[in-house]
Amino acid sequence: MKVLVTDPVADAGIETLRDAGHEVVTGYELEGADLLDAVADANALIVRSGTEVTAEVFEAAPELVIVGRAGIGVDNIDIEAATDHGVVVANAPEGNVRAAAEHTVAMTFAAARSIPQAHGRLKDGEWAKGDYLGREVNNKTLGVVGLGRVGQEVAKRLDSLGMDLVVYDPYINEERAAQFGAELVDELTDCLARSDFVTIHTPLLPETEGMIGAEELEAMGDAYLINCARGGIVDEPALAEAIENGPVPGAALDVFAEEPLPEDSPLLDVDDVIVTPHLGASTEAAQENVAVDTAKQVLAAFAGEPVVNALNAPSVDESAFPRIEPYLDVADTAGRIAAQLLGERISGVEVHYEGDIADEKVDLVTASALKGVFSPLEYEVNAVNAPQLAEDRGIEVTESKTRQAEDFQSLVTVTVKDGDAELSVCGTLFAGDDPRIVRIDGYRVDARPYGHMLVARNRDEPGVIGLIGTVLGEAGVNIAGMFNARETIGGEALTVYNLDERLPDDAVERLLDDDRIISVDRIVLDDADNGR
Repeated sequence: MKVLVTDPVADAGIETLRDAGHEVVTGYELEGADLLDAVADANALIVRSGTEVTAEVFEAAPELVIVGRAGIGVDNIDIEAATDHGVVVANAPEGNVRAAAEHTVAMTFAAARSIPQAHGRLKDGEWAKGDYLGREVNNKTLGVVGLGRVGQEVAKRLDSLGMDLVVYDPYINEERAAQFGAELVDELTDCLARSDFVTIHTPLLPETEGMIGAEELEAMGDAYLINCARGGIVDEPALAEAIENGPVPGAALDVFAEEPLPEDSPLLDVDDVIVTPHLGASTEAAQENVAVDTAKQVLAAFAGEPVVNALNAPSVDESAFPRIEPYLDVADTAGRIAAQLLGERISGVEVHYEGDIADEKVDLVTASALKGVFSPLEYEVNAVNAPQLAEDRGIEVTESKTRQAEDFQSLVTVTVKDGDAELSVCGTLFAGDDPRIVRIDGYRVDARPYGHMLVARNRDEPGVIGLIGTVLGEAGVNIAGMFNARETIGGEALTVYNLDERLPDDAVERLLDDDRIISVDRIVLDDADNGR
């Protein structure tokens, strides 16, 4: 596989990929047409914050399997476009959390004690001891806007230094905040007004862009602002104004709306604004951690294994994956067969789990079932974009579980619907890893799902199976296996045939000409020899 790296990452990550036998190409600072050319044959793309991975990039990269972000923020990646193209997007949120948290704490102290300003004046020959009166953090209130991974680590560190914690985060509950000794508030302005220091830890999203503006800065009053999260969250001209003319005493920023920070930025004209050039993750340990973490996720994607930090695909714990992995193909195959047998527009899909599999996290299995359902419809589909395809097409997807399974240790049933019409296919594993289709539309069968298959419904009368065998024989199509089931004697029967090749159209017509034959459906699975 070919891996394109367009932003500098630690050598340890690159070596991890090369040691696994993959080609790694570096092309730093690529953009525009050069980036599109470089990514055209890439199977993986590794970036940091410097590369804009747009919809145009995904259009130009038909072989792309995964985009790995060596870090946390992914606002430079069009995740919706990635999903549409079936490309996994994964970040490395753990590797630089400690480094970002420590930098935030350092910036908090730098702002509280005017350390850079005093340092600069002393280097210029001024002994300005009387010009700086700092603020202690003990018994002060820290407002945490966003209690994600970095926010949590900052909260733990400053809580241990005697700070009271107030949190604004609409995505957590009071119990979660209380685990960090924090009080959760419902309104951003309430958090700001109660704080002596405010630290920002939200991603840059449409709803967070410019969330700290003139009104919010006014609400902060005499509080210091720290932002080591993402640029664009703070209105920089408004911040410069609020510090220059009050009420905000100072700020420390590591991230900016435009990077590098332009020379004419108003922030550079305000002495009480401390700025660093996006150094939050710039430690040796952090850079190595995120590079290796990202490389491991690329390798997992190449191997068809779970991508732990996938942002647009179902993920599963590595320890649980061996238990669900065999059922990915079972669900996919059941979905393929069900969709081909229904043969109509699909308005709903239900995936039902029985037995041991019902105890597992099955999001990835459900996604595989949807992939199977959509595959016969010639969509470009995989487990990444299958759930989104269902949503885009208004297809209702339901998932249900029953911990007791009749006759089988585990059973996966995929039901496809079109209005009142529906059809179910049940799959399981024999002897741990031998996939079988055991029910089709209520009929008990024991079919090995592979290659070309034929599903015939007929009246349960003597000579019908002989007729089908004769027609297939005269068409030169060999039967590799056959599984027959019926509801009642003399009622309807269903037979599943494994064939060595596709049954020709004229043979299908011959079968349907016999009034004992109700329906004949040809099923094609992935390992069919489509050239025959």
